[in-house]
Amino acid sequence: MITDKVTPQDHGRTARLLLRAHRYGALGTLSKKFDGHPFTSITPYMVDHDGSLLILISGLAEHTRNILGDSRVSLITHNQDDPHIQTQGRVTVVGHAVFQPDRARCGKRYLRYFPEAQTYFDMADFNFYRITPLAIRYIGGFGDIHWVKSENYRVSQHALMEEEEALLAELNAQTAVTAKQWLGVDCDGYDFKIDGKTERRAFKESALTAEAARAAIAESNNQPRAPFNSGDGDSLVGT
Repeated sequence: MITDKVTPQDHGRTARLLLRAHRYGALGTLSKKFDGHPFTSITPYMVDHDGSLLILISGLAEHTRNILGDSRVSLITHNQDDPHIQTQGRVTVVGHAVFQPDRARCGKRYLRYFPEAQTYFDMADFNFYRITPLAIRYIGGFGDIHWVKSENYRVSQHALMEEEEALLAELNAQTAVTAKQWLGVDCDGYDFKIDGKTERRAFKESALTAEAARAAIAESNNQPRAPFNSGDGDSLVGT
């Protein structure tokens, strides 16, 4: 038996890094129309600071009707940069999708990542649901397979959660004369858009304050970057 050389928390962070590197996944719900039969659809998602997933969905959508009947869901996302799909990294989130009444607060961060969703956000029929993970299935490749407990995945409250907006304003002011737009900074890394493409940079270690994030950003800018394909047309990069 080959034992892991990393801690369960490391698997949790690796799973978050893969989830944060992507923009959409396959959402599994329990069909209300077909008596609980599995029903799968494609939806964009955003990983929030704490690791939960935010989705913006219509009340008329089949998956929304299913969620209102039974909140149990799963969502899977995976690398799509190689035809040998069975060897690619992938993450499945198992949890509950819960309606979020704080629509404006959710929309503020979500729309930075998905500005094209503004039209949907303006429709009263579309609302946010948060998928809070109960467990994570992380597969890094052949033989690298793990169940990750929610306590080893989720991120506790930290200062950067409240400091992000001010930090983004600072970073965007510094790049105002360029085509680079900063979208978000979380404990695991940061996202920005340049030339119409969204890119992701991962921190070597978690950054829990704006000060730590500034230092990690400066360090990542001086490191060589390996390409990482998000599978959605964007060129996402991890360190």
